[in-house]
Formats: sequence, structure tokens, C-alpha cells
Amino acid sequence: MKVLVTCPPMLRMIDEFRPIFAKAGVELTTPNVVQTLSVEELKQLVPQHDGWIIGDDPANREVFTAGKAGNLKAAVKWGIGVDNVDFAACKDLGLPIINCPNMFGGEVADVGMSYISALARETFQIDRGVRNGEWPKPRGLSLSGRTLGLVGMGDIGRNLARRALASDMKIVAYDPFYKETPPAGVEMAPWPQRIGEADFIAFTCALTPSSHHMLNADVLKQVKQGVRIVNVARGPLIDEPALIKAMQDGVVHSVGLDVFEVEPLPMDSPLRSMPNTIFGSHNGSNTVDGVIRCSLHAIDTLFGFLGVAKP
Repeated sequence: MKVLVTCPPMLRMIDEFRPIFAKAGVELTTPNVVQTLSVEELKQLVPQHDGWIIGDDPANREVFTAGKAGNLKAAVKWGIGVDNVDFAACKDLGLPIINCPNMFGGEVADVGMSYISALARETFQIDRGVRNGEWPKPRGLSLSGRTLGLVGMGDIGRNLARRALASDMKIVAYDPFYKETPPAGVEMAPWPQRIGEADFIAFTCALTPSSHHMLNADVLKQVKQGVRIVNVARGPLIDEPALIKAMQDGVVHSVGLDVFEVEPLPMDSPLRSMPNTIFGSHNGSNTVDGVIRCSLHAIDTLFGFLGVAKP
């Protein structure tokens, strides 16, 4: 039995998990992956394996068809996001597959809240200034009493809501699938109604055909002057050219982006020349604790699919 792992956070801690595979008698393949492998690379690798723990790779029908023609029997998407995985193809091919839900709500929410705080107090500008021999003292915003437009009330969104409420923020939340009674301090609204009330907008939702470019030029015409925007979900939720223009026009004060439409962020992206920006590397979930938790869950799930006895 052979298993392929292409998820970079898990690969960087793979020595933690090798004994589990070894005790189960499963051979492990760990290619060098910075962000993702290409379709052609996957078409060569995947068919050689019985199981696959997927990262953000282009796990499309072409790849799964090649896998099914070879040895592939099951797969697990490491982490929460599933926009890169063709689940319909797996169903058609009879390949068991699932993601790892509710793994990183707290971790990603921590990053989202840190971006909100940094944008409010412009600590990133202070850091850059001091490093350059300056002594800047930007006048920031108090979080208390400010309104957060929170897009997505899944695991990450609910965790971010708790952190924002602890800072005495008010929340207008957007999620057509959220059917619970919202906690005190959170009001639900259909997107993008009331977006003009938001001092901060944070994206924590899934990327779907309906949410693609949900923050676009039309919505940006409705936002409050000087709004601060955070994205810890998926880059294509935001129309980047529209966001760039809104920043150039002074409509958007600053942004904290852990994700982008194209990753890694291209060297010629206009965002790189904009000072009021904090950039991440699609790394919001990556803590020691979170990686261990999710990897063990992925291994356990995949072994179940493959009928491998737990060591």
C-alpha cells in the first residue's frame, strides 16, 4: 500500500507522521512541494499510489481519471477548502474522498483578528518606519464600537466573530447557509446589504461559483470611505483589479491579505507597490497544533477508506 502526500504544511512536519505509516506497513511518498504540483506532475505521481492526501493542488477530473486508471483507491483533502478538488469526478469514478472540516477555525480566526488589529492601529507602518530609522506615530482606530462586515459564518467566521465581539465590535454577518440564531452583537444580512456600515470587512467564506468576485467594483461603490479589508479565505472572492483601483482612489484605506487570486503573488502585481498592505502566504491555518490535528485526522480517514488497520 502506497500513500502520496502533497500538502506543504503536512510535508514540513512529515517526520512526525512517518512512524504511523511505517507501523501500518504503508509506503509514504513525500515530493518537494512549495505550493502545488502541476496537473502533469500529478498525472505521473497519483496513479502510482493507493491513497492521496491532497493539498491545494489542481485535483481535477484529468488527475483523478489518471489515478483511477492506476492504483488510486481513495483520497482526502487536507484542510477545509475544497475549491481545488473535483468531487463530482470522484463520485463518477467511484473514488471515496472527503475534506477535513472544522480543523482550523481558531487558527485562521487568530490571523484574521491580528490583521484587523494591525490595520486599525497601523502597526505594520510603524514597524516599517522604525526599521528605516523613522519614528512614526500614525493615528489609528479604536476597535470598540466599530462595525465588522463578516462574510461567512462557518467555523472560521464564528471563531472570528467571538474575537471581534471580545473587542467590543459590532458585527453585520453574511452567510445564506447560516440558520442558527446569531450570538448577541451579530446581525445577519443578505450580501451586500448594509456593507456601507462596515469599518472593516473580513472574508472567511468558501469559494464557490456564486461567491467568486463577490467583492467587485459594484460592491466597492457601496462601502464606507476608508474601509479596511481582510481576506483569510480564498483570493478569488475579491476582484483584485477592482480592489486595487479602490485603494488608488482612497476608498479602501488598507488591506490584510493572506490569499490572492494568483499564488504566489506575482512580482508585477500592483499590490506590491501599495504601502497600506499586509501580505500573508496562504498560511492562516499553519500552526504546529493545527497541522498535527489535521494530519492525524487525514491519515485516520484515509486509512479507513483504504481498509488499513490503525497501528
